[in-house]
Amino acid sequence: MVCEQPDVFASACALARAFPLFTHRSGAARRSEKKTVTVEFFLVGQDNGPVEVSTLQCLTNATEGVRLAARIVDTPCSEMNTDTFLEEISKVGKELGIAPTIIRDEELRTRGFGGIYGVGKAAIHPPALAVLSHTPEGATQTIAWVGKGIVYDTGGLSIKGKTTMPGMKRDCGGAAAILGAFRAAIKQGFKDNLHAVFCLAENSVGPNATRPDDIHLLYSGKTVEINNTDAEGRLVLADGVSYACKDLSADIILDMATLTGAQGIATGKHHAAVLTNSAEWEAACVTAGRKCGDLVHPLVYCPELHFSEFTSAVADMKNSVADRDNSPSSCAGLFIASHIGFDWPGVWVHLDIAAPVHAGERATGFGVALLLALFGRASEDPLLNLVSPLGCEADTQEGDVGRDSKRRRLV
Repeated sequence: MVCEQPDVFASACALARAFPLFTHRSGAARRSEKKTVTVEFFLVGQDNGPVEVSTLQCLTNATEGVRLAARIVDTPCSEMNTDTFLEEISKVGKELGIAPTIIRDEELRTRGFGGIYGVGKAAIHPPALAVLSHTPEGATQTIAWVGKGIVYDTGGLSIKGKTTMPGMKRDCGGAAAILGAFRAAIKQGFKDNLHAVFCLAENSVGPNATRPDDIHLLYSGKTVEINNTDAEGRLVLADGVSYACKDLSADIILDMATLTGAQGIATGKHHAAVLTNSAEWEAACVTAGRKCGDLVHPLVYCPELHFSEFTSAVADMKNSVADRDNSPSSCAGLFIASHIGFDWPGVWVHLDIAAPVHAGERATGFGVALLLALFGRASEDPLLNLVSPLGCEADTQEGDVGRDSKRRRLV
């Protein structure tokens, strides 16, 4: 790989996507030896010396994260159900010395997680909320990454058609990316509190399935009238971000999801869509995307004009919009934000990765590189600092911590 120093990270992650791990082709099963691909980096331009060992270690962990996320997304639900996904989370936790917190099945219902429970209760494999927590000494703030992990989306009783259902094994792309990114971030040394929250469910059809007209009480304390069971991702994420706010006391909450088909129309097949309550973080997402190769473009953030789409006569809100021509991807994100509260003083970032989570019939591992770059300033790794929104910008007056607070400056 011949490239300049600032492009090393993006180039490595791009290469990782070209070598997916999952296959059930019979020829691969018969192969006695695993195929090994060796990548050599040759730097040109400024800083064209040999790549340092620490840089190679960072690239190894980042690319392993990308391939882990892609493997999970490529694996069909017959194998990657909620039980198996929890095993993947536990495996990463064991590797990092972190015991996951897991809330499952009826415990979700009794503890008030009506969104996750309502979406997943009809499936054979029960829904779950799982959390991996990294709490180092010297942390200046608490960050929560919340991932949508719908291992299969039939649409529920508002069932998808024969052309739109194939590929719905990919509806766990947000949770998969967060798992891959969390593993790499902690291995490279993460200086702040970081929680990875996984909202896992299979949106299935059965006698116990949620019906349109049902009303669910979510973890936020708000009630939701279901008018579309195929708008399920926002329900599980609403519980996830509410948990991050109430139980984890997060200062920054980022949710990542394959949320809306409309995302691909709004920002295209190659750019994820970002919706956030912070103009600074919106710009940071775009900058980080360009540096790491996981491209991002903003959506309209305007709750005062859009949130009325969810008006219900009998509950606090409905779960799907009245007018599908009124920026539906923005509205879907606003539904999630409403369960933290539009007046919440922290930073909320929503990333809809529905289109870029795959290229053709293969998963891309999209989101792993983006998270590592976006939060690069919280890493001990020099390369991740370089690809962060701030880059190597020297801030002599404020240093690594902002002047007006004790929190580490990330964007």
